[in-house]
Amino acid sequence: MSSRRLAVARGDEPADLVLTGGKVFSVFTKEWLETDVAIVEGFVAGLGTYKGREQLNVSGSYLVPGFIDAHVHIESSKLMIDQFSRAVLPHGTTAVVADPHEIANVLGTDGVHWLLDACEEVPLDVFVMAPSTVPASPLESPRRPFSPGDLAGLLRRHRTIGVAEMMNFPGVIAGLPSELGKLTTTLTSHVDGHAPGVRGRALNAYIAAGIGSDHECSTYEEALEKRRLGMWIMLREGSAARNLVDLLPLVLERGPERCMFCTDDREPVFLVEEGHIDQMLRVAVEHGVSAEDALVMATLHPAEYHGLAHLGAIAPGFQADIVVLDDLRTFRPKMVLKRGAEPVHRSIEIPEWVRQTVNVGPLADGCFAVRGPARHIRVMRVIPGQLVTGNEVMEPAANDGLLVADSSRDLVKIAVVERHHATGRIGVGFVTNVGLKKGAFASTVAHDAHNVVVMGVDDADMLACVRRLAQIGGGVVVVEGGEVRGEVALPVAGLMSDAPLAAVHEELAGMEKVLRHNGVTWEAPFMCLSFLALSVIPDLKITDRGLVDVNRFELVPLRVD
Repeated sequence: MSSRRLAVARGDEPADLVLTGGKVFSVFTKEWLETDVAIVEGFVAGLGTYKGREQLNVSGSYLVPGFIDAHVHIESSKLMIDQFSRAVLPHGTTAVVADPHEIANVLGTDGVHWLLDACEEVPLDVFVMAPSTVPASPLESPRRPFSPGDLAGLLRRHRTIGVAEMMNFPGVIAGLPSELGKLTTTLTSHVDGHAPGVRGRALNAYIAAGIGSDHECSTYEEALEKRRLGMWIMLREGSAARNLVDLLPLVLERGPERCMFCTDDREPVFLVEEGHIDQMLRVAVEHGVSAEDALVMATLHPAEYHGLAHLGAIAPGFQADIVVLDDLRTFRPKMVLKRGAEPVHRSIEIPEWVRQTVNVGPLADGCFAVRGPARHIRVMRVIPGQLVTGNEVMEPAANDGLLVADSSRDLVKIAVVERHHATGRIGVGFVTNVGLKKGAFASTVAHDAHNVVVMGVDDADMLACVRRLAQIGGGVVVVEGGEVRGEVALPVAGLMSDAPLAAVHEELAGMEKVLRHNGVTWEAPFMCLSFLALSVIPDLKITDRGLVDVNRFELVPLRVD
């Protein structure tokens, strides 16, 4: 605290900037105050009548605090941190709380420390939760597992504010020493949760372990039970998991307390076409939530939960992150001030060592073949707009003694190829409710270990996808008839592009158009594909080690009989 801030607050000295004529939102009383805002050294000095070296008339506008994303995986945007900052700040998002467990699975602690260093170069405030579960479960294969020392080292970084989502919820509930040790480091008591569908006594045990939040609720009933027990609820609206509308009754019937917004995983197409936290505000108000209740969930509540005492309000002593709005329906900013000024962006240089991450080794023709016979097989059923999947039993299709895809029955093959150590390990299974009629598509974004996940109705096209991804250093690709029909290179850890948002969006949108032409019915098909490899979201998933029954938390055979 400088003496000049106090002098400005007292009115003894002029402010750097005074915003005049606007209606200022008090997050503490949910009132709109017709007052000036005095800013000095990037902070709000006071509300009232002030003189400034510069004055900006914002008459007719609404002034609200900068929006805060309570939980996000920046890597899922497929953008480097500098491009992500450029993408979300114009939408009013001035701070995010990130879990970098994507890059952690690919590049280990070196990758996370590099990303933390890069955050210093962008105007967006990026706070980090130390990845708690690398890999997400013992049933996945990252570059290397995190040790307790790795976690402790990250927690000592000044930008790190807690422990990220505890995805191994069965291990926490069972009281495994390896998982409980992550909660008792003595370096922090702030821990995010990940407990999809966990209810009853199991939920009591999970919360009793010291876990404070959850972003995996998909129904009102689940969210209400967790909130009743003291959890903070992150209402999520991601590309593959659009849970916001289903959870808004929690706010409408019980108020906004202990609720906040998060995007979790949001792709470029979503960012360009709909926005960021501003989109969640818009949807909430459209469904009956008051603008004031929606705004506290986008500002004050995430700041309070995460202990960011200087953010989330326009009030004396708070950082001057201010969004100027024309109305309280569209929430489209006409101006965004970061620390009292327009954001200044810089580009980040990317070292070569983060680009060399796809190591699948030689793959033989026929590596995705599944030999029969089998009377019945386990099949993942994709549920649109959700990360959870169904676990079905179906009769397989057979050809020349092999179990194959059958587009006439919407039975599509899926495989995960280990890509960190060229082990040649491949898990193969089948999926339904996809719609794919021809070709294949694949990605090195495959939550959370980020091996190569590939889906198709033709084994040769699937293999061509994987080989092409190895050539371009990772990304997403669509192949049909042996020819590449579209690709986006993601050379940064096989997760992120070094190109601007507009370019990545254009390429992805074109590829999604090809997939729709080939029959795929999903929204955000690449994001949806990536989550089929996540072994901590029920019911049935696949990793390089095989099919995972998440409810039983064990590998299960493809064949049922």
